[in-house]
Amino acid sequence: MQYFAVDAVHLLLSSCFLYLFSSSAAQVYIDVNCNAASNYTSGSVYDQNLNNTLTSLVANSSLSGFYITSVGQNPDVVHGLIQCIPELSNKDCQTCANTAATEIRRRCFTQKEASILTNNCSLQYSDWSFFTTVNGAVRFSFNNPDDAADTVLFNRQLGNLVKNISSDAAASPSKFAVGITDYTDFVNIYARVQCSRELAENSCLICLQGLISYIPTCCDKKVGGRILSLSCNLRYETYLFFLPPLPRPPPSPSLPEQNETTDGTAKTSNHAGEKNSEIVVLVVIPVAILLVVITIICGCFIWRSTRSKRVEGVHEDGDKRRESLSMSLSMLRDATRNFSEACKLGQGGFGSVYKGKFFDGREIAVKRLSRSSGQGLEELKTEVGLVAKLLHRNLIRLLGFCLEDEEKLLVYEYLPNGSLDKILFDHNRRFWLEWERRHKIIIGIARGLCYLHEDSQLMIIHRDLKASNILLDEYMNPKISDFGLARLFCGRQTQGNTNRIAGTQGYMAPEYVRNGHYSDKSDVYSFGVLVLEIVAGRKSSSFRNPMNLQSYAWQNWANGKALKLMDPILGDQWPRNEVLKCIHIGLLCVQESAAERPTMSEIVVMLSSYTVTSPAPSPPAFFVTMENPEAGLMTENPGASSQYAESKPDSLQQSLNGVTITDLDPR
Repeated sequence: MQYFAVDAVHLLLSSCFLYLFSSSAAQVYIDVNCNAASNYTSGSVYDQNLNNTLTSLVANSSLSGFYITSVGQNPDVVHGLIQCIPELSNKDCQTCANTAATEIRRRCFTQKEASILTNNCSLQYSDWSFFTTVNGAVRFSFNNPDDAADTVLFNRQLGNLVKNISSDAAASPSKFAVGITDYTDFVNIYARVQCSRELAENSCLICLQGLISYIPTCCDKKVGGRILSLSCNLRYETYLFFLPPLPRPPPSPSLPEQNETTDGTAKTSNHAGEKNSEIVVLVVIPVAILLVVITIICGCFIWRSTRSKRVEGVHEDGDKRRESLSMSLSMLRDATRNFSEACKLGQGGFGSVYKGKFFDGREIAVKRLSRSSGQGLEELKTEVGLVAKLLHRNLIRLLGFCLEDEEKLLVYEYLPNGSLDKILFDHNRRFWLEWERRHKIIIGIARGLCYLHEDSQLMIIHRDLKASNILLDEYMNPKISDFGLARLFCGRQTQGNTNRIAGTQGYMAPEYVRNGHYSDKSDVYSFGVLVLEIVAGRKSSSFRNPMNLQSYAWQNWANGKALKLMDPILGDQWPRNEVLKCIHIGLLCVQESAAERPTMSEIVVMLSSYTVTSPAPSPPAFFVTMENPEAGLMTENPGASSQYAESKPDSLQQSLNGVTITDLDPR
């Protein structure tokens, strides 16, 4: 098997060659998606920014086949991205970008978020920064009509090939790779994979794995196929459709050997040549080895220097971003009616939160830290430094901050539905959260955490994940907030220690409570508690000591009565297997050993798959055994306890070995 990365310049210089082998160059397939959830008015500022965004994308598409841009300021900012397939020439890429921009304008004439995918390029824009967010849903696919003669051999060789080049593409800055492998003595398999260039390595790999798993659906037994999504694409054929690797230079021609003469002159000359060759070998090889060693040492030094500068650059960018977000105190006083009680949304750990409205109609949430809080300033600096760099649909968006007249203020986007705990634990409002919404909230939180841990520029540990720090927008989409306790890790650092234990009881991992040790698995533990709370509709603190939510969930799971944990307010209108999957994931997250807990990327895959195969969870941390777990329940609302007691036992028995849950009726 051969697999290799191809230089983009090399591809572009040979576009004419590639065109001869392209099976889809003549016909353009178009798939457009217009998100009707948010619209703009024709002639508005957003409309003008969108025109400028599309113009910029088309103009710059031919530079390298990939371009991203953001035009305007909130709330009318437009983020855009264009990417062409690698084998497209500069001119053809710009032509494709122009076609995509024209078509998306024609079909999505009032939507603030839209995307278009053709067989040669993809273009998308939105009012939120979707960069680095994976959209691996298959938009369309093609297959070669010819069948493979030996499907078992073909599938094995193809599987190994696309797996290897996917790893290469994910690790490559260009985010694409091509490869060749043998099929028969006379036929090869050629493959190419590509991701959107701004994606992190792990995100690219997850996207490509999703396309690979789709091959049996679209292209079973076929000798060629193309699968395209917004964030990645894949193609394979039994003919060459991309540029082969550059050939190695031919060996230098050797001098013709001299014929021997009767006087032996030629022989002597030949022996002298052999001796000279031996001397050259003895000298050249050690010198070459020495040069290689020196090159490696210099390369390591340059890499370390570049890495240090890159990390420093991230901090410098954060400082510049902080300066650009500074707001005046008078403007925020006007927006909140001088922080009146009528505008107060709630009380946090370090101060109050107020609703505000700017003169242009934008609604905001202003977090006002207490003046007497000595820790407040540090939390504010941390939050500004981190949140200013975070751009993800499941993370709260920081709009600005203010440090004037001893005031410490953070300004966020306003989310009308408030925090999750205000709905989930309210006996009257929890009816708003039917199971489909709860499941959507769980997935959104998981994606936000996965971005913090693995897909952002630097790894971030939240350290205070809980229901009150999950805010809900008008569509009940979750956004993680309150980064006052968060910690940022540079380079390969993935864990840390602290002497100051800060957080919320019930959500903190055992290693953090006992030793001050925190890592991404500390957030995973908090996520597990939160998942169990969302399923049960109960606070983790709503149990009488020593019983806790984790123990209650574990004992029901171990006894084959996992669904007894389910919030009785939901009745029976929910998919059993989906609920069981969430309970299973929650229990995996709250295990005693941090090493046994899954990563957030693994959790996202589990939640997004209809079939999940995972190990059975071990008993959770702080596990308490009770003969009658119901005795540990506390009544938060009238009738709540009796409703739990009347819940019917679940007849579905759970295996204590590896668990496979298959949902045969996906939504």
